[in-house]
Formats: sequence, C-alpha cells, structure tokens
Amino acid sequence: MINKRLLVKNLLSHNDENSFYDKKRYVNIGDKEGKAKFLKHVCALANSNPFNNSFIVVGVEDATNEILGVDFFDDSKIQNLVNAYLSNPPMISYENIPFPNLPEGKVVGLVTIKSTGALCALRKNIWKYWGGTVFFREGSISMPQSFNVEIKDVNASIVAEIEQHASNNIELTLDGVIDFLNNRHADLESSYKVFKEQFVVCWAGQTKKVNENVYYSRLDIELINEQVKLFYSALDEVEVTVTEDMFTITEYVQLGLNDQQKYYPLEKVVIKFKNNGTYKIDSTLLFEPPQFDRKMLYHIFNNNNSILEKLKKGVTLNAQNKKDIKNLPATHLICFLNGFEGAKQMLEDYRWFVKEYDLKIYRSLKEALRILRKVKYA
Repeated sequence: MINKRLLVKNLLSHNDENSFYDKKRYVNIGDKEGKAKFLKHVCALANSNPFNNSFIVVGVEDATNEILGVDFFDDSKIQNLVNAYLSNPPMISYENIPFPNLPEGKVVGLVTIKSTGALCALRKNIWKYWGGTVFFREGSISMPQSFNVEIKDVNASIVAEIEQHASNNIELTLDGVIDFLNNRHADLESSYKVFKEQFVVCWAGQTKKVNENVYYSRLDIELINEQVKLFYSALDEVEVTVTEDMFTITEYVQLGLNDQQKYYPLEKVVIKFKNNGTYKIDSTLLFEPPQFDRKMLYHIFNNNNSILEKLKKGVTLNAQNKKDIKNLPATHLICFLNGFEGAKQMLEDYRWFVKEYDLKIYRSLKEALRILRKVKYA
C-alpha cells in the first residue's frame, strides 16, 4: 500500500520535471483553455509512460519546489473529461494529499495517470489544439509530435523504485491517526474505523442530531494508510454511515431564496473495502435542482452581475449591494441551475475580485463552484 504523501515527497526529490512527472502551481479545468492544457499534459505523460504510472503534482511552486497547496478538489467526473477528449484515454485519478504545514482546507493534488499501452491522442478540437494531435514529453515540456510515432517504455524501473520507497508501514499509520485525532482536529468530534484489518479511516466534524440522524459540518475525512483526504467541506451538511466493509458519505446542500431555505441531497459516495487489500469508490449524483420563478431570477441575475461589475471596477457598494453580495454565490448557483448558463462563468471570472472584497463570501463562492462541478460537467 502506497503512502501518497511519501510518494509526493519522492517525486519532488526529482527536482526537475521529466517524462514521468510534472508539477503545477494549480490546475484550472473551469474553462476551455485550462481543460486543453490539462489534457495536453495527460496525453503527453500517458504516451511517454505506456507501461507504468506517471504523475502530476499540483500545488507546488515550479521554481523553488515549495509546497504551497491548493484547495481541496473532489471532481469525481475528471475521468469523463479525459474520455471525452482523448483517444485511448488513460485511467486517471485526482487525490487530495494533506501536508502538516498547509493551512486548513489546503492540500497537494496528486494526479495519477495509467496508460492503456496504446497511443493516446486528442479526439477532437479544444482551444488551440487540433483533433488528432499527439503529445509526448521532451524533458519537462509536453510537445506535439506526428501521429505515426512509436511509444517506448523508458521509466518503468524508475517509477517502480519511487513507488516502492513510498510504501506505508504501521508506524506511519499510527502517527497519522494520532495526529488527525489529537492535533489537527482536537476541537471537533472525531472517530476512526478499521476496515478489513488493513484500512484506517478517520473523520471529524461539528455534529448536530436531527431525529435519529447525525449530520456533520466542517467535515474532514481521511484514508490514513494512503494519506489521502477523501472529503473536506467547511459548509455542507453531511451524513456518514459505517458498516463492516463500507463507508458511505451522503452530502446535502442548502439552497433557497430569501428565508425559504431547504436541504437537498447532492451526492452519495460509497467506499467499499475488499479482502484482497483494495477498495472501490462509487459516487452517485442525487441532486434534483429546485425551480424558481424565472422573472424573479432575472432580477437576481442582473443585480448580481451589476454587483460583480462594481467589484471589478472598484466602485463602492451601497448598503443594499453589501447585503445582496453575501447571498450572491448561492443565488447565482440557483440561477445557473434554472437555465442561466452565464452564471457559472461569471463566478469563475470574478472570483478573485470577490476574494479581495471578502474571504468569507469567497469561500461560499468556491463551494458554489464545487457543487456546479458535480452537477454540471461541461
């Protein structure tokens, strides 16, 4: 079993990016350009490593190798993006790796790419890259090459050695459990569960009981053996169910206009642990978006866009604007779910102006975008 934190450290010890490993300060797949660049690197790494894993480490300063971290990212549909745009798409996973010195909510992203062994190419046009283009790694750069090229295995032994040096042990597991329960989450109600005598899952959050059900907010869940953060949210209501071989997370999101707020089931994630030392994660989208009066939503949508433009131009907000902007992420989310396609892009384009204005509202905006990734992948 691989300790992913050790794996990241071992990859970073190869200071220069190469044909089996790339590092990024951040990855943006919220727009066409960001998706295209991400797909280019995935394609290049898959072709340069046809018979072993390759990796992208996200949240690292390229020049200095300093670990700065990125926001927790839980897009379970990232494989869909790869399948849609690449021929012979590799298997891909994005895991969130906690590091002790990072702020709360920040992690290092680890993208693992496993080639099918066949030549990977762009299936269709995206941004400035043409369908049919093939990418390979040349040193630390992903470069287009002609289609009739031969893929070669040059890194299998190097990657195998790196993964072997990242093997987990009992000491690391125990240290991880104690650190999670006693240090990082001493102020929260925390628990742990051992599955199949091999896997240790820890979780912590603020709890509230409704009838016979317990719900969490500020929930943090980690698979300690692999040092992988399975779930993190500062705002949502989440229900946790534990059996002998399954750990189930049901996430709810609060939506509504004015004082009419209601919790809606968003997603159910089931982690099933097996006797052969493996586990499988299945996610099911449960969300049915609430519908509201379109005339009222037009007014909200236009008002929100006016406020965002004021932030961009540095115009002082009036008293009503200051009241409305607190609800802007949630109301813009509702607008998008009711057919206002431009609402998502507005949140993406203006997020940094919101961050400069108010960090609490910015956190709500990030939560809105996180929900949109789950319910609308485009």
